[in-house]
Formats: sequence, structure tokens, C-alpha cells
Amino acid sequence: MGNAKFWCLRAPNKRSPNFAVAKMKVKFQILWALFAWFGLASWVLAQVPPDGLESLRQFLQLSNSGRAQFTQVVSSPARADQAPRRKTSTGTFEFQKPQQFRFAYQKPFLQTMVSDGQSLWLYDADLNQVTVRKQSSLLGQTPAALIASSGDLKALQVEFNLKAEPESEGLQWVKATPKQADGAVQFIRVGLKPASAANLNVPTLSALEIVDALGQTSRLNFTNYEVNVKLPAETFQFKTPAGAQVIRP
Repeated sequence: MGNAKFWCLRAPNKRSPNFAVAKMKVKFQILWALFAWFGLASWVLAQVPPDGLESLRQFLQLSNSGRAQFTQVVSSPARADQAPRRKTSTGTFEFQKPQQFRFAYQKPFLQTMVSDGQSLWLYDADLNQVTVRKQSSLLGQTPAALIASSGDLKALQVEFNLKAEPESEGLQWVKATPKQADGAVQFIRVGLKPASAANLNVPTLSALEIVDALGQTSRLNFTNYEVNVKLPAETFQFKTPAGAQVIRP
């Protein structure tokens, strides 16, 4: 009898039914904690928005065509004796994969850049002059490659070092630095509006910033962007105006 009151201090008998039940309860508690953790982790990850690289991957993968209006501001580097100079242009932009696009500058001068997938046509209305180059030799490290490429982020990384940058202006940004260091472009920044139901769950191209080898910055802001629209075939077919001089360097 003297030892009866100390029964609660004795080590449990591993063969007893109570020990088996207790052990099973511990297992269920561990499993429950694991399920709760993974469920919470999945919820947390679902709340974290994709970064710029993920939005760029989605943009390349899900955008087969598009059109928009644009405003371009070109800023020259500041000099000791004068303030930075700025030039503003406006126009329309259209693209269709693979590697077809049209930039039509409307103000202050009429200029057109058309890529048909094989050749790149540059038309200056004031000079009445057309310059034609092979597209394959020009697009590998240009902003056009970021827009109208085939849709493979890995293929783009062959030409560029890509880095996600902090979100600003309500946009997700990617900095693309050409791997060929002696090119005409220092780097390009792509600003994307994250995917949402309003834009058919496809990230929207909102801005491009290009810094060239001379330190000149070009900023293109896109508005009224439409994704995966059907574009006429003639959109990307350039017809040389009558009397225009054609130059093939």
C-alpha cells in the first residue's frame, strides 16, 4: 500500500495498452503539426507575388502578339556646361512571334522600323531613305529580342545576364545586360505589370529603359496595351515607298 500512491511516477510499461495509445497520440500530433506547417507554408508562398524574372518568363511564354501606343523620351548625359537634353517621340508598336515587330514613330518625325522575321527595315520619311539589314545579325542583344523572342527565358539568357530588381512604379523590373560587352547597349530594364484577371492573366509590358554605350538613356512607356490580338499579315511586310533610296550596308 505504501507504494501505491507513487504509481504515477513509475515509468510506463511499454507493453501496456496505455503506452501504445500514448505513443499513437504523439504520432498523430506530429503528423498534424507537419500538415499544418506545409499548409501554412503553401499559403504563405501563394501570397508572395512573382518577381520580375518570373513575370518576364510568363510574358515570354504567354504573349504571342500584342500592340500598344508608346511615348519615348531620349535623355543625353549631363555635361558640365549644359543641362541634359531630352527628346520626346510618340507612336505605335506591334509584335508577333517569332521575331516580327513594327515601331511606327508618328511625332515629331515619321519613322518606321519593321521586322519581317528575316530582314529589318528602317525608314526615314524626311530623308526618304530605307536601310535594310539582316535581322539575325542585329536582334540578339537588342530590346526587340526581349519582346518578340520565341518565348524561352533560357534562350534569352544566352544573350543576356538577367537580374530581378526591386519593384517600383507599381511594376516588376528585370535588368538585362548583354553578355557581349562591346555592343551598342550597356543594359536594358524591362518593366512589367504583374498578371491579373484584368489583363487575361498575362503580365503586361509597361516600360523599357535602354542605356546605350554612350550613356544615353531611352525610356519607352507603353499604354493601351493589348495582348494576343490578331494582327494582319501585312503589318510586318514593308513596302518601299516610291522614289525612296534603299541602302543595304
